[in-house]
Amino acid sequence: MIPRYSRPDMVAIWSPETKFRIWYEIEAHACDAMADLGVIPRENAEAVWKAKDVEFDVARIDEIEAVTKHDVIAFLTHLAEHVGSEEARFVHQGMTSSDVLDTCLNVQLTRAADILIADLEGLLAALKRRAIEHKNTIRIGRSHGIHAEPTTMGLTFARFYAEMDRNLSRMRDARAEIATGAISGAVGTFANIDPQVEEHVCDKMGLVPEPISTQVIPRDRHAAFFATLGVIASSIENIAIEIRHMQRTEVLEGAEFFSMGQKGSSAMPHKKNPVLTENLTGLARMVRAAVIPAMENVALWHERDISHSSVERMIGPDATITLDFALARLTGVVDKMLIFPENMLENMNKFPGLVMSQRVLLALTQAGVSREDAYAIVQRNALKVWEHRTDFKEELLADADVTAALSPEEIEEKFDLGYHTKHVDTIFARVFGE
Repeated sequence: MIPRYSRPDMVAIWSPETKFRIWYEIEAHACDAMADLGVIPRENAEAVWKAKDVEFDVARIDEIEAVTKHDVIAFLTHLAEHVGSEEARFVHQGMTSSDVLDTCLNVQLTRAADILIADLEGLLAALKRRAIEHKNTIRIGRSHGIHAEPTTMGLTFARFYAEMDRNLSRMRDARAEIATGAISGAVGTFANIDPQVEEHVCDKMGLVPEPISTQVIPRDRHAAFFATLGVIASSIENIAIEIRHMQRTEVLEGAEFFSMGQKGSSAMPHKKNPVLTENLTGLARMVRAAVIPAMENVALWHERDISHSSVERMIGPDATITLDFALARLTGVVDKMLIFPENMLENMNKFPGLVMSQRVLLALTQAGVSREDAYAIVQRNALKVWEHRTDFKEELLADADVTAALSPEEIEEKFDLGYHTKHVDTIFARVFGE
C-alpha cells in the first residue's frame, strides 16, 4: 500500500520484520511443546529462545531465498545461523510450511482486526456526538434525490451510527472466525506432530486450533473476513456520498472542514471541494476489490495448493491498511464537519409548504374524500407550486374542494414541522439506548 493512504500501526503488522518475528514465535512455541512431550530435548527448545531478541535480517533471508526459492526454508536457515545448526536441528520438526504461513497470516489478520475494531469505536463516538448535537436540526429528507418530507440531521447521523454499529458486530465476528491456527503437518493429519503442539502454539499466539485443516486453514474463513471489510467500506462510501451531496453549492447543508491555507483548485480560487469524502469513495472501491479474490481463494486443489498465496500477500496488507486509513479519515470528517441549519430550512422552503402534501392527502381522506379524489386534489395544487413557485398552503386555501372538506385551521395545522419530529426520541432510544 502506498504511504499516502497508510497509518503506521497497521503498516507495521504487515512488515517483513513483523512476519518473521511471528514465524519465529510459532517455531519456538512449537519446540517448547515438543520438549514438554519428550519429542525433542529440552535444551534444544531452550536454545531456540536465544534468538528472542534478534532482529532478523530481511536482506539475508531474501538472499537465501534467492537460492532456495522457498521463503520458509530461507527463514529457518537464517534462524539456524543465530541459534546454531546443532541446536536448531529440531526446529520445524513434523511441521509443514503452511503451519507457519497460515498461522502467521491469521495472527496478522486478528491484529489488524483489533485496530479496525478500535477505528470503528472511534467513528461511532463521533457519529453519536454529532447525532445528539443535531437531534432536532430540521432538514428535508430526500427520495430519488427529490424533496420528500422533513427529517433531522440528528436522525441522519443516527442511521449512520446504527449502520456502523452493525459493522462493529460484524468485525468482531470476523475476528473471532479468523483467529484460528494450524500446526497439523502435511495434509493436516498430525501424522508427524502431536495435536497438543498445535494447542500450545495457538494458546501462545492468541488463537484457537482449527478443527480440521487440510495442510491449510480453510479459506472460507478468510473470504468471510474480507467480505466484512467490503461491507464496512460500502458503509463508509454511504456516509461519504451523503456528505458530498450536502456540500454541493446548490445544497450546502453541510461541508467538510476547510482549513486555513487549504486550496480547492489550482485554477479557481473560490473552490471548496469535498476532497476527503471523494477520496473515501475511491478507497472504498479498493477495499471491495479484495472481496472477489478472497472468495475465489476458497476453492483449492485437494488438501492444498498455493493459488491463494499470491492473492493474500496483496489483499491482506492492502485491504486492512486502506480500511484503517479510511475509517480514521471518515472519523475526522464527521468530527469536524460543518452543518448549516439555515440552509436546510431555506432548501426545504424553496417550494413553500410542498413537502406537507402527504399530511393534506391523509386529512382529506379522513374527512371523507376518496383516496383517488384526494390525491388528484392535492397533486393539482402541488403542481402549481412546482411550476410557479407559489405557496402550497395558499393554493389549498383557495381550492374550494379542499375547503369543503377542511377548515382553514385544519389546513394550517398540517404545516406544523413538529409533527415530523415527534418520534425522534423513540428512534434515538432504539439506536443509542435509553
